[in-house]
Amino acid sequence: MAKINEQLTLGDIDEEYQKFTDKFKPKKTTDDCYTPANIYEAVLSWVVEEYGIDPNKVVRPFWPGGDFERYDYPEDCTVVDNPPFSILSRICKTYMSAGIRFFLFAPYLTNFSTRCPGMCHVITDAEITYENGAIVNTAFLTNLDPMETRTAPRLRELIEAEDKKNRKKGKRTLPKYEYPPEVATPSMLGYLCKYGIDFRVRPDECFFIRALDDQRRLKKTIFGGGYLLAPAKAAEKAAAEKAAAEKAAAEKWKLSEKEKQIINNLGRRL
Repeated sequence: MAKINEQLTLGDIDEEYQKFTDKFKPKKTTDDCYTPANIYEAVLSWVVEEYGIDPNKVVRPFWPGGDFERYDYPEDCTVVDNPPFSILSRICKTYMSAGIRFFLFAPYLTNFSTRCPGMCHVITDAEITYENGAIVNTAFLTNLDPMETRTAPRLRELIEAEDKKNRKKGKRTLPKYEYPPEVATPSMLGYLCKYGIDFRVRPDECFFIRALDDQRRLKKTIFGGGYLLAPAKAAEKAAAEKAAAEKAAAEKWKLSEKEKQIINNLGRRL
């Protein structure tokens, strides 16, 4: 507050009072990313079809001011919801310990960092425009799937189709780093998913790491963590990346023979 012996104008008082009351207002965080109804329905429809769960036994325990630990979970229910990302690890461990089935929204690039035995990392790299305007690249965590990690191309398609209805999509670029074929990161799986590649890794085919030894000497890490892959799975990943690259190349506009001829004649003096 301003000093008592200062002569304050009405504007000064209003400004100081605003600063004071702002201290008690709830701060906006990534936990305020409430899911648009059409996005949620698209995700739920995929989960019901993919895992055969009963849609009538799906529950959503996460809402403003709610307490997921005190929620009364019906018998044989499945949680399909967008939880607060800040306590995601605690939520997953609680559900795994209690034997509660779940399919949860999660950050994309740090998806592998939430560790829990028996849980699958479902990578989509789908941009979702949440109700607070935040655009978050989203993936998922679940104990409904026996894989350690996998892509879900059809789920990505469903989300993208609905997200286009909610906003005009912009194009963003992320930095790319070169890793050996035996390494898998969320961004790599997101790339495969983007081009419709269904890639799945069992728990016995991978080993979680936060950095390669070669990175540690430079104090670098794999953002969000990654997996070392078994030789056969690394070879499968390399083939999948090649197939994705071919699909990406096929999407590029090409010059016709006529246009090439025009270009070849350009710059020639008559």
